[in-house]
Amino acid sequence: MKIAIDAGHGWNTPGKRTPDGMREYEFNRETALLLRENINADTLFVHHDSYDIPLAKRVQKANEARADLYISIHANAYGEGWTSAHGIETYVYTSRPAAALKIAQSVQHELVAATGRRDRGVKASNFYVLRKTNMPAILIEAGFMTNREEAALLKTSQYRQTCARAIADGIKRVFC
Repeated sequence: MKIAIDAGHGWNTPGKRTPDGMREYEFNRETALLLRENINADTLFVHHDSYDIPLAKRVQKANEARADLYISIHANAYGEGWTSAHGIETYVYTSRPAAALKIAQSVQHELVAATGRRDRGVKASNFYVLRKTNMPAILIEAGFMTNREEAALLKTSQYRQTCARAIADGIKRVFC
């Protein structure tokens, strides 16, 4: 099995920060690296550490590699400054493909169980990486950067490891 892992957004993506300055990429990248360590599968990173790769190139890389699964890791945001929005949600494409939905439900369950964060559910969206991939694809929002409590968690290696293990466990529940 080959898994394309996308640490959503790049280091320099504008606006993708907590109100106190942590870049979303810091969470996304470390969680992606830890996921690779926790999953017993061939993995392919479709992002780059030095520059932001456009979404079309990320998807093209996964499609050309004939990945079996596409996982996009993110931290959520709502509004400007600190807000009360909180929790974890996982997205599939708007047509709710059965394979992606099954994986998303499993990953969402494992993330909520492992972190104790609010379950915001599995949702459908027209995100580019969900729409243009040729394999089941999910996009994970592992907490809100605009929530003080969750932003503090997103900054910790322990929370990142917990998320990576939970994502791996969710995938394993479906594929093993």
